[in-house]
Amino acid sequence: MDLLNEIFVAPFVLIGELPDLFVQTIWEGFVAGILYALIALGFVLIFKASGVFNFAQGIMVVFAALTLVGLHALGIPAWIALFLTIGVMALLAMGIERVVLRPLVGQHDAILLMATIGLTLFLKGAGESIFGGEPKTMITTELGLPTGVTDLEMFGGLVSLQHLDIAAVVIATVMVIALAIFFSKTRIGRALRAVADDHQAALSVGISLNQIWAIVWFAAGVVALVTGIMWGARSDVSFALEVIALKALAVLILGGFTSIPGAIVGGLIIGIGEKIFEVYWGGLFGGGVEAWFAYMLALIFLLFRPQGLFGEKIIERV
Repeated sequence: MDLLNEIFVAPFVLIGELPDLFVQTIWEGFVAGILYALIALGFVLIFKASGVFNFAQGIMVVFAALTLVGLHALGIPAWIALFLTIGVMALLAMGIERVVLRPLVGQHDAILLMATIGLTLFLKGAGESIFGGEPKTMITTELGLPTGVTDLEMFGGLVSLQHLDIAAVVIATVMVIALAIFFSKTRIGRALRAVADDHQAALSVGISLNQIWAIVWFAAGVVALVTGIMWGARSDVSFALEVIALKALAVLILGGFTSIPGAIVGGLIIGIGEKIFEVYWGGLFGGGVEAWFAYMLALIFLLFRPQGLFGEKIIERV
């Protein structure tokens, strides 16, 4: 009886007693969910172009952030370092297309997946060799990102809004809208969808597979850079961010691997859900709910709706 009370009664009593805590939890979950969605967008970009899950997106987030911090540590002004980092990600995209992807045109998706795993290990090793393995501080102030806090009086208590979190939500929203327009309204976006459907058919109608892949990997690199800046500003820049980035896999399972709206909805469900469960039910599990909540929810979706909320059900004839 006590267990049922802890599960079904106590959390709602706490919400009624401390509604300001509930609002604070929802806000923090919303910010985390937006950033999860931003990470997931990088995966969606690559999946739309190649039809394969890009295992390297997580390490690209770390590599981009480390490059920015490393360049600034050499004495380069922050904004110049930012544009140089974009250039590095462009060179990385062209190198991946030419060295890794071009020889694999028309190969099985599993081969492309293994190539991204190999790329992950390469970038991780290169990052540790160049930048070292110790955590680094993101150059938040130098980039002009806000660092203050606004306290709002609500329901008889205070709800704290970090200015950095507000900026992260605005920047992520703008990027999501821009990518949605890019996919649906531009010629490159339509070509990208054609490439995802069938590599050989896209080549037969004159679509440059190499050009599309280079563009989409560069776009994923820019998304990784923005994500790395935002996550690095909320914590340190370290290889631990790669683990956070892998939560995007759960986001994609919820929303669908090819859906931008799905990435947004999935990110918000996981971000808000894990915060609520941590605060109101975390004690029942000994804490640490945020470490496994996303993957448990993804497992449930795989059992009952494997295509996700916005994904298309795939039917193969055999």
